[in-house]
Amino acid sequence: MTELISKEDAGRIASGVHSDPFSVLGLHVVDGKVTIKAFHPEADAIDVIDVKSGRKVVSLDPVEQGLFAGVVARRKTPFAYRLRITKGPHIWDAEDPYRFGPVLGELDEHLIAEGAHQDLWKVLGAHVMDHDGVAGTHFAVWAPNAQRVSVVGDFNGWDGRRNPMRRRGQTGVWEIFMPALGEGEAYKYELIGPDGNLLPQKADPFGFGAEHPPKTASVVRKLDGHIWDDQTWMSKREALHRIDQPISIYEVHLGSWRRVPEENDRPLSYKEHAEQLVSYAKDMGFTHLELMPISEFPFDGSWGYQPVGLYAPTIRHGTLEEFRAFVEACHAADLGLILDWVPGHFPEDAHGLGKFDGTPLYEHADRKEGFHPDWNTLVYNYGRAEVSNYLVANALYWLREHHIDGLRVDAVASMLYRDYSRKDGEWIPNKDGGRENLEAIEFLRRTNTMAYGEVPGIVTIAEESTAFPGVSAPVNHSGLGFGFKWNMGWMNDTLSYIEQDPIHRKYHHHKMTFGLHYAFSENFVLPISHDEVVHGKGSMIDKMPGQGDEKFANLRAYYGFMWGHPGKKLLFMGCEFAQGVEWNHNTSLDWHLTDTPLHGGVQNLVRDLNVLFRDTPALHQLDCKPEGFEWVEEGAAEESILAWIRKGKDGTPPVLVVCNFTPVERSGRRIGVPAPGRWIEKLNTDGARYGGGNRGNMGHADSEQIAASGRQHSVSLTLPPLSTLFFELDNSGTS
Repeated sequence: MTELISKEDAGRIASGVHSDPFSVLGLHVVDGKVTIKAFHPEADAIDVIDVKSGRKVVSLDPVEQGLFAGVVARRKTPFAYRLRITKGPHIWDAEDPYRFGPVLGELDEHLIAEGAHQDLWKVLGAHVMDHDGVAGTHFAVWAPNAQRVSVVGDFNGWDGRRNPMRRRGQTGVWEIFMPALGEGEAYKYELIGPDGNLLPQKADPFGFGAEHPPKTASVVRKLDGHIWDDQTWMSKREALHRIDQPISIYEVHLGSWRRVPEENDRPLSYKEHAEQLVSYAKDMGFTHLELMPISEFPFDGSWGYQPVGLYAPTIRHGTLEEFRAFVEACHAADLGLILDWVPGHFPEDAHGLGKFDGTPLYEHADRKEGFHPDWNTLVYNYGRAEVSNYLVANALYWLREHHIDGLRVDAVASMLYRDYSRKDGEWIPNKDGGRENLEAIEFLRRTNTMAYGEVPGIVTIAEESTAFPGVSAPVNHSGLGFGFKWNMGWMNDTLSYIEQDPIHRKYHHHKMTFGLHYAFSENFVLPISHDEVVHGKGSMIDKMPGQGDEKFANLRAYYGFMWGHPGKKLLFMGCEFAQGVEWNHNTSLDWHLTDTPLHGGVQNLVRDLNVLFRDTPALHQLDCKPEGFEWVEEGAAEESILAWIRKGKDGTPPVLVVCNFTPVERSGRRIGVPAPGRWIEKLNTDGARYGGGNRGNMGHADSEQIAASGRQHSVSLTLPPLSTLFFELDNSGTS
């Protein structure tokens, strides 16, 4: 049979180093003869069975080391066949992957090569499908510098010699259709790098599922077939994401929100979260859930911020389909769902993207560009079209395939600057000699343009800690195109203030007022996130000065200040009931604390603040516009008093917000108001319901024509110690 296959080809197939196995294996017409070659190292004998007739048409002869070949007599054209394999006493039929033609079309090839494939996840990765009438799974992966790429799994003994893939032209993509494989199959890719060395087996960059850690294989998951039942929510969410809407976000780490102590303290499943977390967030008045990263990640301690499987919802809580059911539960409860998205860096785990095909493929070759010193991770090469396409497509994937309502983009500042956390000499300037990462900036603009343009109603939010201009400005106005930006400056300043002993606060008064100098330069979210309650920073209640009740009063006053301040709101889980210790990702929140008056009181306060925020137009309609805010008392540093007016659209009753950040009650404190009338006390953080002393103003204050705070009319107020009060002008005519 030597005339059917050269000795060189036979040797390369048998040793698993052939770069074009489809040119050798499978059915070929040679000199008018139909030849079939198959490589099965475990086989003693192989027969070829005609699919149509079910009859044996030829027995293949062994060539060498598991390679079999033969000529089908009286056949001149290709036909469908199966292989009947004999190993000792065992006989079984198997489809031959090498009898199937390509799946990817020329348009796919073109768009992949251009880095412009908007549906990239639909052609790369593992897809369950029928091909030429046979059920199986199509695998495709980008590895342009590899000499050979194989798909491996239990189905072939994890032997990379068995199923090497077909290279597709100049795209760098390799593909193969594997008959009989379906959902739930674990697999990886085995690659030989450009230097001829075998690489560590890699998880699929487009894998839609993964094994439970510490195992690292990808798992075939079907994307199609789900019938969504959230049309009502999807049709109205665009209106709910406008800057004039009350957006209040509950940030959650799914692994530690609540656990099941009776079952070895396991985290809740997606199904359990759909019942317990969704109903809780709804009851608490939040408008959105924001999940810390759920893209598959190997190390629990990274909290998801070192993802390996960007396209796979982590299996820690269930399957992809169960995750989708969780999304639907959110929408059924009128809760938006935001995912924390990490396109800024990725870990060097051997099964991940690092040196994927033996070269720096997804990352920069130079560590001065391609390595993050803060996190010991790699940086994506945003200037490479295929890499940018991979990430943009990932954003679209979550929004389209899983009906996610928004993406909070992690560590944007680290992406914007080439010298981020780097010393002189440790970074490379851009083409103009500057420090801005022009490629990353273009990538972010493209992502936002595509997301908002292709998926109506979504929102993107940047975690960005610098003064980079126009983060939430439209791309066509030279902005980055985000919907909102986290206000990290506000968070740092106000937490620094509230941590001060009240006796010293008058010296730090500016930290509570400075944020208003730039509060309308972006569309801001005020974030009290997980980052503020880890790494020795203590819990929110830990940060408060004083003892016992006073600590809680400080926290309640601070939350009142936050909800009265311009900007959307974000609060990390546990902070809403004054979790006693800082967050630990390995344990549940201390839910028993909510049964106590002080902790339960803070929980009641946050719930009521959310309701007030939602139901009071002046507190949200002009959140991002300067005309929605007016100082009343900005300079009362000696008393540590702050007062301001929040205004909505024309005809909306204004709201007066007053904060007293000293432990001294201020009786008869006169505060100017913009209009005469009765001012209804809508919320008082010193209320008994919140664990306070229930001191206040008997539900309202009537204005008098007595000048104060630069205004003709004023109200005389009782300001409880360490409190924030909200008053709304009564437009009903009552006086």
